[in-house]
Amino acid sequence: MKAETFFTREQKNIIVQAIEEAEKQTSGEIRVYIENSCKGEILDRAAYLFKLLDMFNTKERNGVLFYMSVARQQFAVLGDAGIHAKVPEGFWDAVRDTIREHFNKEDFTGGLSMGIQMAGEKLRSFFPRKADDTNELKDTISFGEN
Repeated sequence: MKAETFFTREQKNIIVQAIEEAEKQTSGEIRVYIENSCKGEILDRAAYLFKLLDMFNTKERNGVLFYMSVARQQFAVLGDAGIHAKVPEGFWDAVRDTIREHFNKEDFTGGLSMGIQMAGEKLRSFFPRKADDTNELKDTISFGEN
């Protein structure tokens, strides 16, 4: 199955809506990147894409990337230095476990949406939206061909 057709239009809209909702109250930026397959280590690929997508290029270093490999049905969540320094120990593990619980039930949309919501709540508490805040990164799902 191809990454672009793995989710229905409605499921894609739910994920994008989760991103938009999460970013309403924060200066933080959330991106979702889905590709067909991942050769090598999932975290290494996510780190490469984090850089490729300029996720580190936010003013407060508060970007969060959700990466998924369709063929392997695996994922990674990466937070930039600004958000990573502020979240409590174990936070990223809790996000991972929540997503994994949904993925194990083949609820990929729910898993991504819940993970995005969790990240958005932390971003909101540590990086509240300011009056002059601009959306630095697109609130869309990116798809890769790998």
